[in-house]
Amino acid sequence: MKTSRCLLFVLFISSILSAASSYKCVSPDGRVEVTAALTQNKRLVFWVDFKDRPLIQQSNTGLVFKDMPEMISNWQVLDARKTEYTHTWQRLWGKRKNVMNHYRELILELQESEKPNRHLNMHFRVYNDGVALRYHIPKQSAIDSFSLTGDLTEFDLGFDCDVWAVSYGGYASHQESEFYKQRIADLDSETVYGLPMLIQHSDSVWLSIAEADLTDWAGMYLGRAGNDYSLRTLMAPLPGHDPVCVRSAAPRVSPWRVIMIGESAGDFIESDLIANLNDPCAIEHTDWIKPGKCAWDWWWCNRYAPDAEFELGSNTRTMQYFIDFSSEMSWPYQLVDWQWYGEPFQPTEDHPNAPNPDVNITRSTDQIDIPGLVEYAREKNVRLWLWLEWNHADRQMQEAFPLYEKWGIAGVKVDFMARDDQEMVNFYHRLVKKAAEHHLLVNFHGAYKPTGFSRTYPNLLTREGVLGNEYNKWSDRITPEHTLTLAYTRAMLGEMDFTPGGFVNVMPDSFVTENKAPSPMVMGTRCRQLAMMIVYESALQVLCDSPYNYRNSPAGLDVLRNVPTTWDDTKVPVSNVDDYIVVARRTGKDWYIGALTDGQARTVDIPLGFLQEDVSYSAQIWRDAPDADRFPQKLTKRTINVMKETVIQAEMAPAGGFVMHIQPEQVK
Repeated sequence: MKTSRCLLFVLFISSILSAASSYKCVSPDGRVEVTAALTQNKRLVFWVDFKDRPLIQQSNTGLVFKDMPEMISNWQVLDARKTEYTHTWQRLWGKRKNVMNHYRELILELQESEKPNRHLNMHFRVYNDGVALRYHIPKQSAIDSFSLTGDLTEFDLGFDCDVWAVSYGGYASHQESEFYKQRIADLDSETVYGLPMLIQHSDSVWLSIAEADLTDWAGMYLGRAGNDYSLRTLMAPLPGHDPVCVRSAAPRVSPWRVIMIGESAGDFIESDLIANLNDPCAIEHTDWIKPGKCAWDWWWCNRYAPDAEFELGSNTRTMQYFIDFSSEMSWPYQLVDWQWYGEPFQPTEDHPNAPNPDVNITRSTDQIDIPGLVEYAREKNVRLWLWLEWNHADRQMQEAFPLYEKWGIAGVKVDFMARDDQEMVNFYHRLVKKAAEHHLLVNFHGAYKPTGFSRTYPNLLTREGVLGNEYNKWSDRITPEHTLTLAYTRAMLGEMDFTPGGFVNVMPDSFVTENKAPSPMVMGTRCRQLAMMIVYESALQVLCDSPYNYRNSPAGLDVLRNVPTTWDDTKVPVSNVDDYIVVARRTGKDWYIGALTDGQARTVDIPLGFLQEDVSYSAQIWRDAPDADRFPQKLTKRTINVMKETVIQAEMAPAGGFVMHIQPEQVK
């Protein structure tokens, strides 16, 4: 990671601020302002203004402990200081290569005016696109170890408004569900809501509440606060120790509680805020970390392949079949999914996914020869990923990961965690670090949402934590509306392994699950599945369908072959949460545009103002065929010339999509 420029200066305010009633910090562009103040009972509150208008009303802060007084009120401000920081860093992969990290920070040093006279530092960072706050418990005699039971940070919107909220049914889940549009006053007071929560404050002001730098802490959720229009912070409890969420000792900092701010919901897709709130890359040499595309056996497992004349399953011949296709497509990876080392589960009445204690992740079954497959793949310029159940990985990573490195394995897909309590968060970090020691890439499934850790350890290429294409095998929940909403919610947080690329395309009213069809289907057009590779960010794009379906219906296969998985820049030229999304991403001098609509046909005007002045471009366009509403696998392809002034009309069928590849021709 290279630093292009770094500026850090500190403006000290007087240590004695008894006359001050509030402490303000303004974003570098002057549009976002956070104010912190002490109430009459000396409780610390904060509020946020955007363009001189209230955004977050007066909201509470505080921490609650087990067997220790809560840290809520009776504060006095010992010191207040501000810093400004400007730094440009380079991503190894992601939405943008060169990232500007520019913020102003307000730090309040607080002490209780009554015994036990504990200290607490509050940090407020203000960016042009949001505000983040965190708690810092400094080292002190009054606090050694502690058991945290509550984070009292609230977000008071002040009035009723639309939100896009997700409920996972509690704290322990794979975080796979829909984000539903509703009014904030209609949120259930007993329901735990996941992150992010997208909020429309007005026609031109949007918020998204998230968290960043989740390290050795409990995952954050939201609930309804006492005020009808206020949200409160919730945290995942430690298993068997509810209500304790965090066990730690001073000095400690909490994760950042983040309020992303934009003039459109599309602004959050462009934002680098979550990554900026994490530590820089901790891996010294990163040349072995290679983004790319990956074939995947499981979505099609246990089916007959007409072009292979054998039944697909967890066996060597099946893996060779998929490796051959990866090589044919110039994809660098093939994923060997579950059962390669035996039956991973031993279900019990209380735990259907209980891990099988008898398996060994350093040995493959008689049906599948991993070392032999590694060599077979190497000859075809393909490398393997191996699936692991997380308990088995936790138990054996010390011996398995050095062995995988010796074999030549590229990465591991770790699955079925379904939690984000402190213990599980620490497992994620422990595994990613151990994987980095042995040059292994990581893909988490059954996972919690991104919080920016992939900046620090970019060998973490992607993660699930999404209701993705996998569900098409057994449910009808992967609707056009759901996949559109994902772009503005889960996907905008970062890496997302949705597994696009389904080539058995049907309209929603013709969709059936795999037990009623010869192969898994997807709702919507072929162009829609292609566009997802651009709209959804994932440094590892795992393409879900089988070599047979790709070869048998090749329309759009050139997109699957050529679209990159990492980018130099990202723009959202137009957006509408309820109707469509358009995302433009650049690699080198080339731009790729992906667009999705909901269940309605529509034409969207896409301005190309992000192109260079006075440059003529050649643009290849893949769009839904005129009769794609009846034959959704059909698309048309053409080439046109465009310039910066051009406005493209993206015509999309119901549940349709649009793809465009723009290449410079010459400077005028």
